[in-house]
Amino acid sequence: MERQKNKFLEELAKGLGNHQDKEDILLEYESHIDEILIESYDCPNEEEVFERIVSRLGTPEEIAELWKEELSVTPSNMKWLFILLNILFFGGGSLLTLAHNLFQWEWLNTMWSYLTAIPTLIAFLYMFFWALLGYEIGRGFGHGGRRLLKKTFLLSLIPNLILMFLTVFEIIPHSWFAPLLTKTFIIACIIFTIFLYPISWIGYRWGRKASI
Repeated sequence: MERQKNKFLEELAKGLGNHQDKEDILLEYESHIDEILIESYDCPNEEEVFERIVSRLGTPEEIAELWKEELSVTPSNMKWLFILLNILFFGGGSLLTLAHNLFQWEWLNTMWSYLTAIPTLIAFLYMFFWALLGYEIGRGFGHGGRRLLKKTFLLSLIPNLILMFLTVFEIIPHSWFAPLLTKTFIIACIIFTIFLYPISWIGYRWGRKASI
């Protein structure tokens, strides 16, 4: 069985040529082949095992072609897309909060009342955004996306930490967030923030499997 695995990986390595993430890609597929070999331990026919690998993963040529296409989506573009989306969320929320406290528009007050009544739903939607971040990086960059995930996560978290600092030290008046801002809500936000990276990591693992 090891011979079939080595044969597959050698053909894949040849197809990838000088791909910048060649080593990471080979490691990723080696782990998936190992899983298939464990499932096929009762199969004595090596050719049949190789066919199982190909049916599950595709041929080495097909895989190499897919990864060459992935180069058109650069890590830098993916990273800044999510950073800008997170800034957009915070920028939109900040503008809404500012407008609510400066202007007494009836429609704005109504919107504010609806939003402050569903903080848990908003928190779960925001966590979904972070899971999506991990998923897209995992699906787009596979094993080589781990470093990208960490960089993107740390940079995207900056607006969260700034807002938390300004709120906790009351640089931003707590009355601006009434009736949303309570001790319970602040503690919940801290807990949610701690869980953001594990959520992103789970999304990344899911996306990595989806890329195979």
